[in-house]
Amino acid sequence: MMNSLWIAKTGMTAQQTQLDVISHNLANVSTTGFKRNFAVFEDLMYQNQRQVGSQANENAELPTGLHLGLGVNVGSVSRNFLQGGLQSTGNALDMAINGQGFFQVQLPDGTTAYTRAGNFTLSSTGVVVTPEGHELVPQITVQTGDTVDISRSGQVSITRAGVTTNGPQLQLANFANPAGMEPMGNNLFRETVASGAPEVGNPLTNALGEIRHKFLENSNVNVVEELVNMIQTQRAYEMNSKAIQTSDQMLAKLAQM
Repeated sequence: MMNSLWIAKTGMTAQQTQLDVISHNLANVSTTGFKRNFAVFEDLMYQNQRQVGSQANENAELPTGLHLGLGVNVGSVSRNFLQGGLQSTGNALDMAINGQGFFQVQLPDGTTAYTRAGNFTLSSTGVVVTPEGHELVPQITVQTGDTVDISRSGQVSITRAGVTTNGPQLQLANFANPAGMEPMGNNLFRETVASGAPEVGNPLTNALGEIRHKFLENSNVNVVEELVNMIQTQRAYEMNSKAIQTSDQMLAKLAQM
């Protein structure tokens, strides 16, 4: 009987984590380039009270066993990297990736981080940076009065005093397992052993997406879907709570015997 109390407790804990994930998704429904998270559930180890295939008698084997589960655990929180909708902004430094890939930005310690958020701006020295001040890689420098144009293949063109010249060629990075990247906050990710090393290339090559200039990628969170998940989570939590109450009542009856 005590097992049911513990099992229901693991269910309530797992649903609390699920609600945390859903709340995080809803909080970031308007975050540029955000990818929705989802909890991955795993059943816990089993009590093996009767082995499958053991001898029932001299002439027969048991076709099934007796394995009692001990509850549930959240094994991981992963990300759905499906494409978000593209929204035209008209801002000269906004970029969106239509397809696979990540922008590369340089962190203060010299390492590279990766992002899907293309809401770039200018530093005091005219360098294209993220809202937190991290430089885009490769570096793009713009002077006052310049007009910037970026092709779908990532070629930057800068028009200055009526003369157009080619700037840097933007490159995107992709990973064998994007879900294995480590989130850093501020729309940034870093590579890990699980994600694999970055594969860097020009847009529209090697399965990389295209650059959409003056667009931003919206969050891929579906509010209706998250609200349905929230209701399911609430009901599952309530049922696990009810299981604890029922187990307590049955123990009370047993104590009275």
